[in-house]
Amino acid sequence: MAKPIPRVLEVKGITDITPNMRRITLGGEGISDFPTDQESAYIKLMFPQNEGRKPIMRTYTIVQQRDNEIDVDFVLHGLNHQDTEGLASHWAKTTAIGDKLLIGGPGAKKPINNQADWFLLVGDMTALPAITVNLAQLPNDAVGYAVIEVISEADIQSIKKPQNIEIHWVINPATSVSHYPLLDQVKALTWLEGEAAVWTACEFNSMRALRQYFKQERGVAKTHLYISSYWKLDNSEDEHKVIKRQDAESVL
Repeated sequence: MAKPIPRVLEVKGITDITPNMRRITLGGEGISDFPTDQESAYIKLMFPQNEGRKPIMRTYTIVQQRDNEIDVDFVLHGLNHQDTEGLASHWAKTTAIGDKLLIGGPGAKKPINNQADWFLLVGDMTALPAITVNLAQLPNDAVGYAVIEVISEADIQSIKKPQNIEIHWVINPATSVSHYPLLDQVKALTWLEGEAAVWTACEFNSMRALRQYFKQERGVAKTHLYISSYWKLDNSEDEHKVIKRQDAESVL
């Protein structure tokens, strides 16, 4: 399949969902041939550099899609110590209606496996858009949990979900390399009977701790486990990408 050609999209709307999450609506002429059914797929925001240098790319999730628009959510106040306000966060804070940005993608969607007895979705604010889409597409009779880490109580959102999916909000204003509140909350859950489908995305160190728990202690089948790191504390996205690749190779 041919790689999608980058397109220029225009800022059509700006909405603060919570104090630390801003939704940017993108549309314009460039979206006329954008593929349909791309909610939870990723796109690359491409920020231009000096002449002769490749643009800096940042990866984000499509949280909603309409005929002529897509919505992308941004964590405004950096989770990363090194990059307190990252390039994309700064853009989201300062952009205005009518501004334009080069977008790559969309890339592949990574949905939770719907063929399971129950479901567990785990992530921090960077994964909240994807978790939102995954919850909305689960069967109405789905059973299980979503464990979501946010910066403050004010960042708790109202999310569409099946009635029997319990949401557990974890408040964590400061990410650490040695303390994993997501893992603590997951371990406190009652592990249900039958086969679990698990979908997890969060900070790199927290992801590895959760991966060990799901694989070694709970024996979640590879076919029913999606686990990824979306960022790494004290690392830029480019640095994280290298470490993420090395980590993936080490667990093959």
